[in-house]
Amino acid sequence: MAPESAVPEQLPRHVAIIMDGNGRWAQQRHLPRLEGHRRGEKTVREIIEVCGELGIGDLTLYTFSLENWRRSQREIGHLMGLIEAVARKNIRELCDKNVRLRVLGSMEELPASLRRELERDIELTRHNTGLNVNLALNYGGRREIVQAAQSLARQVAAGTLQPEDIDEDRFAQELYCPDMPDPDLLIRTGGEMRLSNFLLWEIAYSEIWVTDVLWPDFNRQHLLRAFEDYGSRQRRFGGVPEETPVPAEAADPETIVPTAGAA
Repeated sequence: MAPESAVPEQLPRHVAIIMDGNGRWAQQRHLPRLEGHRRGEKTVREIIEVCGELGIGDLTLYTFSLENWRRSQREIGHLMGLIEAVARKNIRELCDKNVRLRVLGSMEELPASLRRELERDIELTRHNTGLNVNLALNYGGRREIVQAAQSLARQVAAGTLQPEDIDEDRFAQELYCPDMPDPDLLIRTGGEMRLSNFLLWEIAYSEIWVTDVLWPDFNRQHLLRAFEDYGSRQRRFGGVPEETPVPAEAADPETIVPTAGAA
């Protein structure tokens, strides 16, 4: 399956990726963990390129979670420096490719220099109309939901919102990127079978595709394989596929037995 032969109707509009396996990739090669993160950056560039070629609307990358602060200060420092350097190095290319950069998460807790770089890059790409690259940075799904609930509670307390006016659509307006569509496809590399506090509200009906391939080894072919699998699935969103009606003359009323409701 190559980009030029892909059928748009079979492609997800929004792809979210848990980029797992950088550390294990480095350890398998007896290299420092940071080398795995550096190699993973090349994968990020390739995946952004492919998604842009295919006309994907949104690509959300789990870049640094709230839980990642539990790592050693040395590794955290290296990661923050790497993210800043990568952003600075690639911003011109992102602009040339009409990519829009956004951040999901709280930037206030990031190092000042990284925060300034990201704010600059977000502003530089604000009016681009191609692929949206959403960096989930200092991000936690539970925190996002709690902060949305707190915002709504403040509005209710101020008398500007009635509790009965809060529904799923209104709640979603308080999330980090309210105009971002829910992911159609969630990819996790590295083989782990968990969500890791990632987009807990948004992935309620996402298709999930897990591969044992570590993120630094993930490439165009793996991504297209995930898209191919996605295109073969029937998304029912809790419903059931339409059934071929039974001709009236073939129905035997005496053999029709009531059944329990479908799950």
